[in-house]
Amino acid sequence: MTQTKSETLTRRDALAAGATLLGATAFGATTFGAGTFGTAGLFADEPKSPRKVRIGVVGGNFGAAFQWHQHPDCVVTGVTDLRADRREVLRKVYKCDRVYDSLEIMLEQARDIDAVAIFTEAPNHVSHCVAALNAGKHVICAVPAAMSLEECQLLVDTVKRTGLTYMMAETSYYQQETITARKWYEEGKFGDLFYCEGEYHHAGPLRPRPGSLAIDPNGKKTWRYDLPPMLYATHTNALLTGVTGERLVEVTCFGVENEMTRKRDNVYRNPFCNQTAMYKTSDGHGFRGSQYWSGAVGITVRASWYGMKMTFLAQTPYGQSATRVTARDKTSFDDAGYEFQEPLVEQVVVPRWYETELLPKPLRHGEGGHDGSHPFLTHEFIDAILSERRPTVDVYEAVAYTAPGIVAHQSSLKGGELLKIPDFGRGI
Repeated sequence: MTQTKSETLTRRDALAAGATLLGATAFGATTFGAGTFGTAGLFADEPKSPRKVRIGVVGGNFGAAFQWHQHPDCVVTGVTDLRADRREVLRKVYKCDRVYDSLEIMLEQARDIDAVAIFTEAPNHVSHCVAALNAGKHVICAVPAAMSLEECQLLVDTVKRTGLTYMMAETSYYQQETITARKWYEEGKFGDLFYCEGEYHHAGPLRPRPGSLAIDPNGKKTWRYDLPPMLYATHTNALLTGVTGERLVEVTCFGVENEMTRKRDNVYRNPFCNQTAMYKTSDGHGFRGSQYWSGAVGITVRASWYGMKMTFLAQTPYGQSATRVTARDKTSFDDAGYEFQEPLVEQVVVPRWYETELLPKPLRHGEGGHDGSHPFLTHEFIDAILSERRPTVDVYEAVAYTAPGIVAHQSSLKGGELLKIPDFGRGI
């Protein structure tokens, strides 16, 4: 019979050994590394620099969910949105009275902005990022990085040419379970991590109403209306590439239609509501990524990481807790009498990494959504600028998360044809 054991790592345990050591309750004493957590320094209590990064925030919906105003090394010196109501949201959240009517006006008029946080519509990401970079601003941008392979190349080329910092605000990279998986991977706990499954399931109404994500309050379709799921695949792809560093090199993908998407009544001429991709990685491993906008699925962004020595299954929206499965030398027999090696199965309580010294004290709250990732994204961008280093999800990582989904969608349109995924390099 499979053994089930519950393990808990409390905040007190995690902090007991100080910023560099993790309490041994669940994961063992291990030195934190910058590669694991994406922060250059372990102690984030004190400001890193006497100067502050002056940032302008673009987009008053998602853009209001970050902690620029709380970071000790940052100050918000400009906010903008095309909608007056959203400009007011940004003004109140960030307590910034320098309000501009558009990104273009802000870039032209502002003289006190070092960096721009772009949280606009996905089809505008590259044009907005290129404009900000060309204006001499560091950039952090919402996902996806681009909508086409040509845009991926343009973005990479612009970052290289300007020499400025670019970061994609990929929330999956800093989810608490992803941080844990990355830590275990760097410690070699998985052995050969030979397979991974990433899932982003976010079912919406078949016929969206005004005021929803897909239809604005005036009844106009937004960019999200019947968006091809694989054009928004960074959340799933980051669950593998953001842990192991592997690139996705080939893909076959299949799409499913529903009664609305099959009409192709959208700007993308997209017929698919759900898409499932099978990728080959640069290390010859398998990765399945599923992007579902419709059907009987619970909302989730999660992964299952399968290794020869250990497997880690993130919690599911259906009640299963985070689980660790460890191979061991124990022979058991199934109900037909055949022997098998029975692994040790343990439920684990994933640490709240955002409550530790990995973040400045004002950011140790996990607020903003997406499993406590927003404070990490905030800190990583600011720290990368001040440290003059590349951020964790730099432009090369960003297109490595983005381009595979673009090619996967092309595969779906071709009935699942196996297609090669271009490599945009690593910048080293």
